[in-house]
Amino acid sequence: MQIYWTKVNKIIQETPEVKTYMLDCPKEFTWEEGSHTHFALQGFNAGDKPNRSLIRHMSISTLPHEDSIGITTRIKEECSEFKTILRNLEVGNEVAIFKTHSNVPLKREDKNVYLLSSGVGVATFRPLVLDYFERADNVNQIHSLNIDSSKDFLFTNIFNSAPDKKFTSKFVDNRNDYYEEVKNLAADKDGIFYIVGSDEFLVQNIELLREQGIKPEQIMLDKHEKQLLEFL
Repeated sequence: MQIYWTKVNKIIQETPEVKTYMLDCPKEFTWEEGSHTHFALQGFNAGDKPNRSLIRHMSISTLPHEDSIGITTRIKEECSEFKTILRNLEVGNEVAIFKTHSNVPLKREDKNVYLLSSGVGVATFRPLVLDYFERADNVNQIHSLNIDSSKDFLFTNIFNSAPDKKFTSKFVDNRNDYYEEVKNLAADKDGIFYIVGSDEFLVQNIELLREQGIKPEQIMLDKHEKQLLEFL
C-alpha cells in the first residue's frame, strides 16, 4: 500500500463550522471525480498497528486540474480527538493520504442525474458538477438538492442554477421541504440518483425513492460493493 505524505498548503474557512484543507499533490497521485481517500494525521502509523482514531475516510472535493487535494469537513465545538487535532492544523503541517478510490464517478448514460446530499456531503458532489461543466457529454441535465439545517450552505458559487448548462440547484433547511422535493424528483423514473450523507440519511432517501418506483441500480452511494448490499 502506497502512503503519500503531503503538506497542507491552504486552509479555507467555508462556513463557521466547515473548513477545506488544501493539500499539495504528491507526484504520481491521481484521482477522479467522486473519489474518497483515507486521510491520516501524524502518528497514525507510529506503533505496531495503525491508530485508527487518527484516520478518517474523506471525500476529495477538488479535481486534479485544481492542483490541490481538497478535504472539506465540518468541525463542531464538541468533537472527536481527530477533529480536535484537525482544527489545530496549520499550513505546512504534514498529513497522509492512501487507499484512494471513487465509488461515485459521474455516469454518462444520456439520463438526468440527481445529486441528493446532507450538509457537508455536498463536497463529494463538487467535483462531479465541475466535471459536468467542463464536459457535458452524455448527461441530459443535473439537479442538486442539499439539506443543511445550519443554513450555512456550502459552495453556493458552484451550486448555483445555470439553465444554459442544464444545471439546477436547490438548498433547503428542513426535512419536510427536502423530502417533498425528493418525491418530486423521483417522478423521473429513468433518472440516476446519487446520495451522500449519514447512514440514516441514506436509508431514509433509499426508502422514499424505492416507494416511488426507483430501482436499486439507479441509486448511487459512496460505499464499497460489500456495503452496498446492506443498503440496496
